[in-house]
Amino acid sequence: MNAQLDISQNKALLWLMAIACGLCAGANYYSQPLIHSIQLYFNMPESQVALTVTFAQVSYALGLLFIVPMGDIVNKIKFIPWLMFCAAIGLLMCAFAVNLPMLWVGTIITGLFSVAAQVLIPLATMAVKPEKTGEVVGFLMSGLLVGLLLSTSLAGLLSNLFNWKLIYFVSAVLMLILAYLLKKRLPHVPVFKMSYGKIFYSMGVLLKEERRLVYRAIIGGFAFAAMSILFSTIAVLLTSEPFKLPDVLVGVATIIGVFGALATAKIGKIADRGHTSILTWIGVALMIVSWALLYFGGKYLTSYILGYGLISFGLAVVHTSNQNIIFRLRPDAKSRINSIYMTAYFTGGACGSALGVYAWHHGGWTMTCLVGVCLVMGSALFSLLDRLYLNRAQTI
Repeated sequence: MNAQLDISQNKALLWLMAIACGLCAGANYYSQPLIHSIQLYFNMPESQVALTVTFAQVSYALGLLFIVPMGDIVNKIKFIPWLMFCAAIGLLMCAFAVNLPMLWVGTIITGLFSVAAQVLIPLATMAVKPEKTGEVVGFLMSGLLVGLLLSTSLAGLLSNLFNWKLIYFVSAVLMLILAYLLKKRLPHVPVFKMSYGKIFYSMGVLLKEERRLVYRAIIGGFAFAAMSILFSTIAVLLTSEPFKLPDVLVGVATIIGVFGALATAKIGKIADRGHTSILTWIGVALMIVSWALLYFGGKYLTSYILGYGLISFGLAVVHTSNQNIIFRLRPDAKSRINSIYMTAYFTGGACGSALGVYAWHHGGWTMTCLVGVCLVMGSALFSLLDRLYLNRAQTI
């Protein structure tokens, strides 16, 4: 049976994979809007409770670096459901946590193993025809980004309506169901023989030999950093003057970002036609324009919402173009390539969040917007270097 035809034509399987990507990505962001509720529940200092967010980010980064590369050397049909099962265990620990350390352990386990999404995406690229790569990756990224964007809103909503632990329990159950369904439906793809230790040596070789991978990883890191500034400043901006929005409405204000995420499948189709370079520049330009809207969004809510939607769309364009390029570099190393790229991507996100807090405290919203523009210009610089490198390689 042709695995390529199976996954490119099997819409039910693609939907399952997209939902799984969204659920895995969102699992690391539930704690962000729940800090106050968790603090009240355990009666612990806010500074300690806030470490939950840090543990989620650090453990996910470690999973990207040390677990995702294994996708090239293990049976993915067993590996992906196993990762999701372990992530569900972590979520259940969070749901039934009786103290803060137990919540931390559950958060760390969830972060480490929710990288299943980053093994699913390379698998998909191995099970489709090359001309369908961008379309399929874009579709799965739609699921991942929607899950990421909706996670905080849903966590806050369920917390306000019921209990902060409910989102963890519901997610764990859904994770187990999806793991079971995927185990029966995932396509067979080649497994490459290599020791675990040699994986990391080969990743070093990839960084040395694949200049476009390095450039595209840095482009993605800068772009996600520019977006992540908003993650760390949105609550302080929209809950203060002149807006004074309640927590639930802060989450609702960012829903517009979902429309940008949903566009990634269409973007992927355009990328499949070889337009990745122009798409990258369009995405960068959209992100620069978005920061102009966001600047005025310091006074006008409508401008902020439009800017948030535009930067989400611009990021989706850049990210989808990047993945369309990197997954075509080495067919035998897609999980390792994805590990390198996504580690840079989320490292950029963590740095962007930290820079957002720093800029806010040292220069308010104006400084925050200026830093955001500078980060987008970082993406533009490395996009230019990538273009020059490609032109030089084509003339040799």
